[in-house]
Amino acid sequence: MTDPHSTPPARIVFAGTPDFAAAHLQALLDSRHQVVAVYTQPDRPAGRGQKLVASPVKQLAQKHDIPVLQPASLRNEEAQQELAAFDADLMVVVAYGLILPQVILDTPRLGCINSHASLLPRWRGAAPIQRAIEAGDTETGVTVMQMEAGLDTGPMLLKTVTPVAATDTGGGLHDRLAELGPPAVLATVELLLAGKAQPEIQDDSLANYAHKLSKDCALIDWSRPAIEIERAIRAFNPWPISHSLLQGQSLKVHAAQLADGKGQPGEILHADRNGLQVACGEGALLLTRLQLPNARAMDFADLFNGRAELFATGQVLGQ
Repeated sequence: MTDPHSTPPARIVFAGTPDFAAAHLQALLDSRHQVVAVYTQPDRPAGRGQKLVASPVKQLAQKHDIPVLQPASLRNEEAQQELAAFDADLMVVVAYGLILPQVILDTPRLGCINSHASLLPRWRGAAPIQRAIEAGDTETGVTVMQMEAGLDTGPMLLKTVTPVAATDTGGGLHDRLAELGPPAVLATVELLLAGKAQPEIQDDSLANYAHKLSKDCALIDWSRPAIEIERAIRAFNPWPISHSLLQGQSLKVHAAQLADGKGQPGEILHADRNGLQVACGEGALLLTRLQLPNARAMDFADLFNGRAELFATGQVLGQ
């Protein structure tokens, strides 16, 4: 391991937006390095009132009195000169959400590094955590890479690995990777400062694209095998939440487990306090935590107690 005291601390510009990025910013703020500026996405409307809300990264930076910049693009000369004025050794980018043109990548003395929540090149793109669970991957992790103009294609500098459990949800795995990423970034910064980083080129033939999440992608296709649907239900929890139709109304599925049973895909085979048994293209699922419109998510036992008539055997979900 590189002795952190053998090199001067780095001047770092940080770019990121969601909670995952804020965890990395916090680690840099707690380190020996100096965060000289923070870039984050413009404030977005949120909630019922659609009030403008600052990103988790912006809120953290403001607490520490760090200059915050929120350009809509980094492709114009003014934004590029603004970055150059910070005279940074390194730019650390985590789930920022803006494309960085080559001129930006070349501005800091040591370039730009990115913390990506996948064992690259396995999942490039916006939703690597959820796609790893959905695909049935047995392990994932965080890759710190040197950024280049392509999407998550740069040389890999450091990897940290974690198993994907058969019970992991998108939310749980996100939180675990948000703990693994920051130490990996700090270790990478020290390697770069000491000139000891050993970049490893990615094998493009092993890459998959982790498409951005949407509510549409979480619509359950009951003709798929039960094992695939169960993985998707875990992957899309806590957002966008897998969902189907019951008597023409939205039914959100927060948790399920594999079960035996055969029937028309989407057919309710049985319902009792243990869960709602539904036929799939192969096998069946026992749905154990559901959410009806304008209600909170509930364990099926509680839902069955009050609304058993909704779940009559023979109905077909999704119609």
